[in-house]
Amino acid sequence: MDKKLFVQALVKFFSGLLLSSALIFIPAGTTDYFGGRLFTAALFVPMFIAGIVMMLKAPELLRKRLEMRERQGEQKAVIALSAAMFTAMFVCAGLSFRFGVLTLPRAAQIAAAFVFLLGYALFAEVLRENAYLSRTVEVQEDQKLVDTGLYGSVRHPMYSSTLLLFLSMPLILGSLISFLISLCYLPIIRKRILNEEKVLEEGLPGYVDYEKRVRWRLLPGVW
Repeated sequence: MDKKLFVQALVKFFSGLLLSSALIFIPAGTTDYFGGRLFTAALFVPMFIAGIVMMLKAPELLRKRLEMRERQGEQKAVIALSAAMFTAMFVCAGLSFRFGVLTLPRAAQIAAAFVFLLGYALFAEVLRENAYLSRTVEVQEDQKLVDTGLYGSVRHPMYSSTLLLFLSMPLILGSLISFLISLCYLPIIRKRILNEEKVLEEGLPGYVDYEKRVRWRLLPGVW
């Protein structure tokens, strides 16, 4: 086992856990917040398991996902907007719970958690199908076009999974206000996808023909 990679992964994991917990539970004024605890478990337990599996089975994929940074200015702006959206979403969820404003019943939160886990499962399948999957918009050295499995139905199944993940997050937290904020993800992801397709069209052989064969980007029959 690569000890440096292991330590790097642990630091990333616990940094994310502490940051998200602070953004949710401090505004809530308590840790006795069912939605906050349910969300934390739904997000970080599968993340920890997936990290262990990648550490043992695909360390290079884990390293790539931990270390890569966006180099394109347009994508850096997308990342900044996403970070602002998540911050506002978490803080507002905590405040909604604290003051009892536009909150959801516990049954709805639990149902949303199942949708979130479905998104996680879809994301895991995308990772299995596409060894070139990256956190950044780029064409990697010797990258091959993947057009089977989920990629035979939509061109960006990873982003399809993030729709399930990100739109269910505020519902797990039980906040309708946060859900409205999460809708900002739709124009954000549209901007990222259009830019990514431009990069792939220019740098990945066969991608233009692939776009002709697979019409839909995210959801069959929708877009």
